[in-house]
Formats: sequence, structure tokens, C-alpha cells
Amino acid sequence: MADKKEEGRNKNSSANSATVKKVWQYLKHYRLYLILSIALATVVVVFQLYIPILIGDAVDCILGPNEVRFEGEGGLFSIMKTMIVVIGVAAVCQWIMNICNNKITYNTIRDVRTQAFEKIEILPLKYIDGHSYGEIVSRVIADVDQFADGLLMGFTQFFTGVMTIACTLLFMLSVNVTITLVVVVVTPVSLLVAGFIAKKTYTMFHLQSETRGEQTALIDEMVGNQKVVQAFGHEDEALFKFDEINARLADCSLKAIFYSSITNPATRFVNNLVYTGVGFVGALYAVAGGISVGQLTCFLSYANQYTKPFNEISGVVTELQNALACAARIFELIEEEPQTPEKEAAVVFEEPDGRVKLSDVNFSYVPDKLLITDFNLKVEKGQRVAIVGPTGCGKTTLINLLMRFYDVNSGTIEMGAANEKLKLANGNIMRVSEGAMTDIRNMTRESLRTSYGMVLQETWLREGTIRDNIVMGKPDATDEEVLNAAKASHAHSFIKRLPKGYDTIINEEGGSLSQGQKQLLCITRVMLSLPPMLILDEATSSIDTRTEHYIQRAFAKMMNGRTSFIVAHRLSTIQEADVILVMKDGNVIEQGNHESLLKENGFYAELYNSQFAG
Repeated sequence: MADKKEEGRNKNSSANSATVKKVWQYLKHYRLYLILSIALATVVVVFQLYIPILIGDAVDCILGPNEVRFEGEGGLFSIMKTMIVVIGVAAVCQWIMNICNNKITYNTIRDVRTQAFEKIEILPLKYIDGHSYGEIVSRVIADVDQFADGLLMGFTQFFTGVMTIACTLLFMLSVNVTITLVVVVVTPVSLLVAGFIAKKTYTMFHLQSETRGEQTALIDEMVGNQKVVQAFGHEDEALFKFDEINARLADCSLKAIFYSSITNPATRFVNNLVYTGVGFVGALYAVAGGISVGQLTCFLSYANQYTKPFNEISGVVTELQNALACAARIFELIEEEPQTPEKEAAVVFEEPDGRVKLSDVNFSYVPDKLLITDFNLKVEKGQRVAIVGPTGCGKTTLINLLMRFYDVNSGTIEMGAANEKLKLANGNIMRVSEGAMTDIRNMTRESLRTSYGMVLQETWLREGTIRDNIVMGKPDATDEEVLNAAKASHAHSFIKRLPKGYDTIINEEGGSLSQGQKQLLCITRVMLSLPPMLILDEATSSIDTRTEHYIQRAFAKMMNGRTSFIVAHRLSTIQEADVILVMKDGNVIEQGNHESLLKENGFYAELYNSQFAG
């Protein structure tokens, strides 16, 4: 058990050191502000420590009853003028120092957040799919805020605290070495107490940060899916789960706060011992004539000045434990392995001809559980390929591979180009033979995905006007083009009934729009941009039968001459497809058109008859 505890302590210490090094990589960009802050902290501390000397001199100006030396050099008035100047300069320096600290902290936090968001943009989808959105948001928002608080407190109090301790010792040594030794001997006790408590707090603060992320994830999930929660009467279960997470958060937060809160009283107790020792020894010296009453007053003031930073630093240390725990979590996100970078000579695919070829493709989301095995498919230009099969057979996974949201484990997916001259990302031109195919891993992701127009069962809108959501794929579209696309998708009729028509503002959830209306907007978006190839994944799942009939006719017109991949559960929508792929357990078990597959009387015929029996 002792070995495990020691191993845990070493692990925390090593994690802290690594996190501090990473923080420094951001701080060094603002080293000028850092140097200026340290220099100003030194000036502030020196001036603040000079004040007790002036106070001591002022006390020594009191020679006896009714005997106070006011005038002349070293008189009370002269000392008071000096004190006013010293206090004023120290205040100005502290103000400038705080500005520097704020700039260092908030510029660093801006850089961390920017880098975290940039990393999210290039993370592979398997990371996003494997983590709840709320947990990721918690890292970028809440954890970075906690890190900022700790960093700012560190700059504000840590530098001045260390400088105060060092300078106070020098001042005290200049007055009396013996009394200074009393202070130095008792000081390590305060450091040991603070160090012991700091080790305890890191674990609790790290656990607190993780649990807070878990809570944020649950809240995000419940709020975003409140209709589903209420429809299935899941309110009690959601409350129970929230209470359970909340109880764990309360427990680890209480322990973290408890350990951090005992630091200050513990160090204050040690500091009071220091003050008592200085007062006792100093009094003996004053009685013996070794120091004056003014010098004793000065020493007691120094003892207080010396011990005060230990209280502040101990508070900073516990806050820094929280900050470092949160920083470790955000750095985990920043250091995640990004998606496979594009090659320097990647092909910018400008004119796909619609040919697609999949050769010996193997893929799995989980390493030990294969989903698609030895998949082969050849699609000619302009073909309509329908993909059907039971839930979990790999239909949507195939779409993810075509769009390169995921890379295949083995095998290749290739696309054909209409032009024999292919433009490369580095500006060069590459010639290919007629009919040659290009591996999509050798293409830029942007040009690959621009080649496809997608309409998914899951709609995606952004905050803005109806028009903004339609022109997303073609920002320079004219009003006439938008109107024609909306009429083709049969969205125009409901749009014109909205309060401001195409200028009606909606949020990312679609506002008062129904699921079918949101899907019509997504269909309009594709009909406006008219990409060379189409992917329709249950594109009309939320639309009424009458409107679906009209849209299928519009789709048929749009798909004419374009290679199209259609994922469907309603087999009535894909009877006109050139090729129907019947998938089961990641394999194509049947392939052909509607009539030929029915004649085979196999799995497709079984699916068809189950939908149209009777």
C-alpha cells in the first residue's frame, strides 16, 4: 500500500513538472512582460520593506515625554515626506505590474484556447465520436477559466511573495543577525506544512475537474435531447444520474477545498510562532541595549512582512494545484493525435468524372471488431448506387469512408478525374493516363468533400437567416438561384409563410421549424450547389409521403448524369437505382437492380416483402 502511495505521489509530481514545462512554452512568448513584472515586483517589495525602516526611525524621533524631534534632517516631518514618496512610487509600480500580469495571463489563455479550438478542427472524427461534446466543451471553457485564475493569482502573489521573503531576510540581517536566525530556523516548518497539503490537493482538484466535465456532458446531453427525455419519461433517471454525479462532484470538491483551506491556518500558526520568537528575543536585546525600540518595532514589522508571503504563497500553491490539474486536461486535448496530415503533393481534385472504385477495403471502429471486410465495388460514371441492409451492417460507415471522415484500415478507395492534368496542392501539375484512378488519401480533403453533395437523415443548420443556411455551399448564389432551388425541393411554400420569408432568422436547432422542414432546407442546399456526386443518407426520412414523391422526382432529375450513393430503409425510394448493394455484417451479399434481386428471391426479396406484404 505504501509503495502504491509513493508511486502515486511520484506520478503526480512528474505530471506537475511536465505541465509546468508546457505552460512555460506559452509564457516565454511574453518574456518581456515577465521580466518587467519581476523587476517591478522587486521595486514594490524593496519600497514596501523600506517603510518599516522609516517607521522605526520615526519612533526613534520620540525621545521622551514632550520630546519629539519634528524638524531638521532625520526629523519626523522629513521622514513623513519620504514615506509619502515611497508609498506613491510603490503604488504606481504595483499598478503597472498588475497590467503586465494581466497581459501575460490573458494572452496565454487566448493562445491556449485558440490552439485547443484549432486542434478540435483537425481531430479525427473517432476522437469526437468517442468523447461527449459536453466534456470537450468543459475542457475548453471551464478548465481554461480555472487555469487562468490560478495563473493570474500566481503572477500577482507568487513573485511579490518570493521577493518579499528574500528582501526581508536581507533587511533583517542588516539590522541583527541573531534575531534573523530565529526567523530562519522556524521557517522550514511552514514550507513542509504547505508542501504536504499541496500534494494532497492536486489529486482532489484533478478529480474535481474530471467530474465537472462529466456533469457538463450530462447537462449538454439532457438539454439538447429534452424532447426525447420527456417523450420516454426519462426525467427521473436523468435526475438520478445527475444527483449521483453531483454527489461525487460535491465530495471531491469538498475534499479539495478542505485540504486547500487548512493550508492558511496551518501556515498562520507557524508564522505566529515566528512573530512570538522575534518579539521575545528582540525584547531581550532591547532591554540589554543591543537594539533601540525603533529597531525592535522595525524587526517586528519585518517578521510580519516575512511571514505574510508564506500565507499567500501557500494559498497560491493550492490554487496552482487546481490550475495545473485543469491545464493538464486541456493539454491532453491539444496533444491528441490529429487526423492524418495531407501530403505536400496532394491532388486538388477539381473535375471528378464520377467513377469510384473500392478494392479489398477493411475497416473497423474498434480494433478487435471488424465491421467491413474485403469490400469491393466499382461504380461507373452517372450510376445510381443504392445501399440497403439491416441496422449496423455498415451502410453509413461506407459513406464515412467515401468522404474520408475515417480512413480505411487496409485496401484503397479511388476516384476518377475528367481531366488528365491534375493540379497539386503545391501548385504543380501532374499528368495521368486516361482512365487512371486516384487514391482519395492522395487528395486534399477539401477537394474530395467538395466533390460530394450530402443530405443526411441528421439535419445541420446554423444560426442565421433561412437564406444563409441555403447558400452555405454556394455563398455567391443569386436570389433567383436560391428561389429556384427552394422551389425544386418544395421548400419555397413553407419558407414564404415564415414571418420574414427567406430573411427569417433561426438558431442552430431550427427554431420553430419541424424536422421535415429542416430536412427540406438541407435538400435545398444541395440542389443549389449541384455538386458532381451525391450522397443521400435517408434524405427524405422526415418528409411526408406526398412531398417525398415530388422530391424523388426532383432528385431523379438532379441525379441524371451524376454518380449517386443512396442509403435507404424504405425500398420504395430506390427501385429505380442502377445498382443495389445489399449489405449484411459489413459485406455485400447481393448486388443487382431491383428486378434481378427480386428474381433471386434472396435477402433483398425478404426485406422487400417484409415492407410490402399484403
